[in-house]
Amino acid sequence: MNAVSPSTADRVVVVGGGVAGLSVALRLAPRPVTLVTASALGLGTATGWAQGGIAAAVGADDAAELHAADTEAAGAGLTESDVALRVAQEGPGLIDWLVRIGVPFDRTDDAALALGLEAAHGRRRIVRSGGDATGARVLEGLVRAVLAAPSVEIVTARACDLLRDAGGAVAGIVAERDGALFRIPARAVVLATGGVGALYAATTNPPGAVGRGLALAARAGAVMRDMEFVQFHPTAIAAGADPMPLATEALRGEGARLIDETGAPVMAGIAGGDLAPRDVVARGIFQALQRGRTVYLDARGALGAAMPTRFPTVAGLCAAAGIDPAVQPIPVRPAAHYHMGGVKVDAHGATSVPGLYACGEVSSTGLHGANRLASNSLLEGLAYARFIADGLDAPPPAAIVPQAVTARTSGDLTAIRGLMERQVGVVRDAAGLGGAVAALTPEAESCDAALVALLIARGALDRQESRGAHWRSDHPHLAAATHTETTLADLRAAQSGRTVAEEALTP
Repeated sequence: MNAVSPSTADRVVVVGGGVAGLSVALRLAPRPVTLVTASALGLGTATGWAQGGIAAAVGADDAAELHAADTEAAGAGLTESDVALRVAQEGPGLIDWLVRIGVPFDRTDDAALALGLEAAHGRRRIVRSGGDATGARVLEGLVRAVLAAPSVEIVTARACDLLRDAGGAVAGIVAERDGALFRIPARAVVLATGGVGALYAATTNPPGAVGRGLALAARAGAVMRDMEFVQFHPTAIAAGADPMPLATEALRGEGARLIDETGAPVMAGIAGGDLAPRDVVARGIFQALQRGRTVYLDARGALGAAMPTRFPTVAGLCAAAGIDPAVQPIPVRPAAHYHMGGVKVDAHGATSVPGLYACGEVSSTGLHGANRLASNSLLEGLAYARFIADGLDAPPPAAIVPQAVTARTSGDLTAIRGLMERQVGVVRDAAGLGGAVAALTPEAESCDAALVALLIARGALDRQESRGAHWRSDHPHLAAATHTETTLADLRAAQSGRTVAEEALTP
């Protein structure tokens, strides 16, 4: 296995080509960066599919403190107050930074930023580009900037292992391209590999979102936090596609309503109604579906007629499904959308493993808690990209320890997705979760998708309460607000029925 180039004195390897990875690469300039992407730059990332926008307290009636308070309220007791405020304070400056690199945000007639409203936000603070094409526009701007950055080297390959030095620090990656393995040594590695939605049969995420970065970090010994918290977007368009197209939450902010086939409001009697936090709306729809109802997002009339100009992405997705939202309600259902859990990181994006950092959805920063506030995801990736660049202080690696790359299987992803959908979905119980853990355990050592699914299922089984996006029908009440943290060693010990201390004493 040959390295891309021999020098490791300053190079940082960034794995992932979405908003987090691209932003980290740009923020690290002029330090040399090797950006490793599994697909051609600009493709295969959830960023390009993000419809809602970027939450930022830029309105005259808004403030970072108000944004942080809304973030905490949505996080159901697990959002860290200092993190929420720190990230909210970054919002206006990040919008300015994106404008400087050429992202064209929507404006009002007087050239002010046009601000949208989404569920659980107390102010209009959703900054958009192209109506509901914000993710695609932001991605395009970041890709242009990266391609023009002389400090960034782009390698299209799949990261399949982490290199370690004689001191145990991460010292680069092992990558695979066209069946050939090669090493890319570095002084630090930043994982920006996205989420886990494609581990579920119903998802709005790209097919590659199966948690590969989480598996890399877990196998390296990193602490994983709150893995059980998977957010299900309430309004995926139920028209038979996989992945499922998304009907942005902003539609409900502009007046669209959730109804059943009789026209009755689905969220009647529930606090917040159609604009309740995502977990509440997702459960409301799920429960209606369980009762045999069909659920629709009703934008008929003026909103539906204006959709081609105000929400062109959703209009195109509806047209592809044969739906005219001006005269037809849109069939919807919850689908796996975002992972609040991930690799635990500190204020500078550093994991518990020296030399290893994480940014974006793959990380657990303390921002989202048990339920992410809408349009805080792009914001978090952008904010922590700067925090990482400002705080990255990994020393040059010692001698890299020779190691054999462990062969891993792709597993039966179809079976895993069906299992997660049935037993680790919107509503959970001990029997289903226990069955999922038992089914996934034999495959977890050799299959990354099975390992990440097992971490989610095990965390959900251990959290015997209902909080945010994690809902246990057999434990519907809140317990004490605590994070769950685990490592692969903890997981192995739990599966064998031994404590970590007992595991360490075993010859």
